[in-house]
Amino acid sequence: MNSGRTDENHITLHGFNNLTKTLSFNMYDICYTKTKQEREAYIEYIDEQYNSERLTGILNTVSEMIGAHVLNTAKQDYVPQGASVTLLVSEGPVVEVPKEAFDETPGPLPDNVVLQLDKSHITVHTYPEYHPSEGISTFRADIDVSTCGEISPLKALHYLIRSFDTDIMTIDYRVRGFTRDINGNKLFIDHEITSIQNYIPGDIISAYDMIDVNVYQEHIFHTKCKLKQFDLNNYLFGYKKDKLSTEEQDTITARLKEEMDEIFYGQNMSRVH
Repeated sequence: MNSGRTDENHITLHGFNNLTKTLSFNMYDICYTKTKQEREAYIEYIDEQYNSERLTGILNTVSEMIGAHVLNTAKQDYVPQGASVTLLVSEGPVVEVPKEAFDETPGPLPDNVVLQLDKSHITVHTYPEYHPSEGISTFRADIDVSTCGEISPLKALHYLIRSFDTDIMTIDYRVRGFTRDINGNKLFIDHEITSIQNYIPGDIISAYDMIDVNVYQEHIFHTKCKLKQFDLNNYLFGYKKDKLSTEEQDTITARLKEEMDEIFYGQNMSRVH
């Protein structure tokens, strides 16, 4: 793959780096809520836990990590539930990009990483919801980090994963457009990448089952992650499993695992009765 750089130095470009690199990070939190009151309490808890103020703080940290200036912030808490935040960001003051910006390794936890970028944005939208009859409540957050410049937004992935309590993650990364080297040759990607997993720390990788679907020639990378360990107590809202009969525990466990499998594999499965 022609990445436009060598291990010793990165190639000199003709003008600005026009590549657009977009990271889409989707996380899901699953919960069993037996009654209407539990469901409403869960949604209220999630709405408070991930309100627009906290989400703005997370996105501001991402912008700091990639050395961006926030030009504008738009945020909204919706009725009855959910929130959205959008940051328009511009290039940072430091032109020299650190060598680790090109490495296929996990990014830092908020430490300053500097870069040059422009015409970029960071967004988050939340989607709390519940099934009206089956006791399953689901919270989803969609985050997009889109940059034009030399650093990859994948360097913010480690921090984003640590910022959410996540049962399932869907991660997409794509490089669009092209830039030119000093001789006028087109470069369609400016860094090596074989898998998004290389940007995730080992302790997180060991905690999840993961599937990769990559289209290398199109610079499209996709990774799905599902938490390996299952403890029913982590999926009950307001009480522990010792309040339930063995039969209830088995039924609820089956429903939760089916819900997680359907989200992970992206298809409906046979219903558990």
